[in-house]
Amino acid sequence: MLRVASSFVPSQQVAEEVVQETWVAVLRGISGFEGRSSLRTWLFKILVNRARTAGVRERRSVTVSDDYASVEASSFGNSGSWLIPPDPWPERVDDRMQADQVAKVLRSAIDDLPDQQRRVVTLRDIEGLSGADVCAVLGITQANQRVLLHRARSRLRQIVETEFGRA
Repeated sequence: MLRVASSFVPSQQVAEEVVQETWVAVLRGISGFEGRSSLRTWLFKILVNRARTAGVRERRSVTVSDDYASVEASSFGNSGSWLIPPDPWPERVDDRMQADQVAKVLRSAIDDLPDQQRRVVTLRDIEGLSGADVCAVLGITQANQRVLLHRARSRLRQIVETEFGRA
């Protein structure tokens, strides 16, 4: 919850307050839970609403550019498939030290993603929510969720490949 809240607010302290406020809201509103979604989705929807409100109140205006290409266009053939598929780097992580290094690079890379990409990849790949649940929590369409997730994953793969190489 703290990771998700952090993607909406400018500081760790504000994110912690948002998480606390969310739990208070859950405790106060649990009797009104109608079961139209999973409890987890309902909880994250409350969290996101509170975080958005706090983010608007607290955030300084920062411009985030999404001008970079996720993957070089030259990596694909005319049919849209990979010319040379990316190496499956997780299979090469053979010791704990390298796994820790990869994790640190990924955490930093996730923090550097544009806001919406960071939120989608955090909810899908870290928190394990389904695509439909992410759409419900963030109020976005399935198509938008898929595009944001693809761009985020592509950028993260590119960073890991650049950092740790292909061989």
